[in-house]
Amino acid sequence: MTDLAPALAAAPAIAILRSHSPRHFAATADALHDAGIRAIEFTLTTPGVLDALREYAGSKPAGLALGAGTVMTPSDATRAVEAGATYLITPAVCLDVIREARRLAVPVLPGALTPSEIVAAWTEGATMVKLFPASTGGPEYLRAIRAPLPHIPLIPTGGIALDQAPAYLEAGASALGMGSPLVGDACEGGDLDALRERAATLLDGIRS
Repeated sequence: MTDLAPALAAAPAIAILRSHSPRHFAATADALHDAGIRAIEFTLTTPGVLDALREYAGSKPAGLALGAGTVMTPSDATRAVEAGATYLITPAVCLDVIREARRLAVPVLPGALTPSEIVAAWTEGATMVKLFPASTGGPEYLRAIRAPLPHIPLIPTGGIALDQAPAYLEAGASALGMGSPLVGDACEGGDLDALRERAATLLDGIRS
């Protein structure tokens, strides 16, 4: 899993950066890294994000796994990897993206919700599966899914509050995808000290 496995072993969370502009992504990513987060996703729905991804990939801190999210097509996958992404995340079971990621030899985490979707993504070659949107069923749904599918590593994402993180991990999550509850307004130029505090709160809860 290239640099993603050690990143998630160090801190089982992927921070999702999404905004109307990537102007503050580098500063946000640096602050998250300062606080102990080791995996970050730049989403392709952000205009101009590939240039920002390329620039940040050239100067990112050692040990930080930098991925691309909302990857919808094989072309998206190729361009993201060329820009420096070392793993890919999709919002749905995009089979052609999974195949392209395998061709590119990078980890791919497709989004899925139902058992059929999860198995389809895994069978096609997903590295891990993003359980999305996780808030639909909460930790109990994750626990129910894990019972018949314990061999598939799941990353719940979407609507997870900081104080819910331990419950998801106790229910069997391999890691968590964390967007606005963690990132807040940092991608719009918000308070980076507050971001560091939220990240510390998340990691303290996970490790306690």
